[in-house]
Amino acid sequence: MAYLPAVLVAAGIAVLSLLEKEHAPSMPMGDKWSHGVAYCVLGISVMTALLLNGHKRWKWWLVTIVTCTAYGALMEALQRFCTLTRSGEMADLYADFLGVLLGIGIVAIIQIALSIVNRQ
Repeated sequence: MAYLPAVLVAAGIAVLSLLEKEHAPSMPMGDKWSHGVAYCVLGISVMTALLLNGHKRWKWWLVTIVTCTAYGALMEALQRFCTLTRSGEMADLYADFLGVLLGIGIVAIIQIALSIVNRQ
């Protein structure tokens, strides 16, 4: 059950990434911001699932970065080769990667704050 939010977020990203442009919603802050936010949420959900399942600390950082970035690369490749009006862009993949790093940072800060509170 811990992975369910990550699966749902990934499914949502897939649906929005593969919609043809005329059916895709307009992003208010721009395409790159949307990628960053979506992959930040994906990174948070993947890392949280790994933490809840008791994986070692070094492992969850690495697994989250690799899996989320690979997923972003897959979505960009699918956009390029499987849609008519979408194109895969390296700039989108960079935005995905930065979003994942931001998500990892958010979870790490929360985890550090919780450990400090639990010590007191």
